[in-house]
Amino acid sequence: MTPIKTVGILSPGDMGHTVGQVLGSHGLRVMTCLQGRSERTRSLARRAGIEDVSMFQDLVSQSDILLSIVVPAQAVHVAEVVAKAVSETRAELLFVDCNAIAPQTTRRIGEMITGAGARFVDVGIVGNPPGRGGGTFFYASGPDAKAFEELSRFGLSVIVIGERIGQASAMKMCYAAMRKGMVALFTELLTAAEVLGVSGELKKRIQSGPQSAWYEQMEREMPRMPEKSKRWIGEMQEIAKTFEGVGLTPHIFAGAAEIYRFISQTDLAERTPEDSTPRPSLSEAVSTFAGCLSGSTSGKL
Repeated sequence: MTPIKTVGILSPGDMGHTVGQVLGSHGLRVMTCLQGRSERTRSLARRAGIEDVSMFQDLVSQSDILLSIVVPAQAVHVAEVVAKAVSETRAELLFVDCNAIAPQTTRRIGEMITGAGARFVDVGIVGNPPGRGGGTFFYASGPDAKAFEELSRFGLSVIVIGERIGQASAMKMCYAAMRKGMVALFTELLTAAEVLGVSGELKKRIQSGPQSAWYEQMEREMPRMPEKSKRWIGEMQEIAKTFEGVGLTPHIFAGAAEIYRFISQTDLAERTPEDSTPRPSLSEAVSTFAGCLSGSTSGKL
């Protein structure tokens, strides 16, 4: 197995730049191509010490491994661009899709990448960006997953779960359905309770029963959710596609996508993770959501 020396990352956003920072701190050369990227992404890349190469073909040809870490809606496009560059440069590349996408989408991308002559690994990232509290785990599957596992020597927690493309994405989809689906459910029910004038009594009922731990979790997670809501819309849509693919209803998570679309249109969604000002409390966030509903006051009892 060829030693890993250089890792490419597309793109060094909220998750990508922290992954690059970890790999760089463990001695790897970490690169990206910032053509067309926002000033925020450029700033995050500089902060993480990620090298910017001017030509996309150079990124592909010089990387031993290229990690795709983008929003779900961009995953296929990134793979198309990489496949084209692999064909043009004849790069011996290991392409790793780390995106929150359905197994069906992952398999499509895998066929595209291997058809261009590169190797492919399916990876699902579970947890916060490295260094944000809690563990960050990289579930990997596919015939070349063991090659990606080498990054466990450079600061990543890699767990190989199988040899089939799609297994890691399935793990990510099911786990995200639980975590982010629960946040969507609580967002809807607490907002409805606020509009209907029963939020105080509902809070007492939840906190006095076995569900009190759920409420405590929402107090931690919901105030941080709006800044992530735009990204989570596509993730919920991919979860819906995943479940529909095995014969289950897609409507639960299509509905969750609509909740996050609604939240993404509120002022709270404009905040970035770099903002150091205090976040609203859970009750303040819910009050904001309720106030953004059209005709909300007409629903109060």
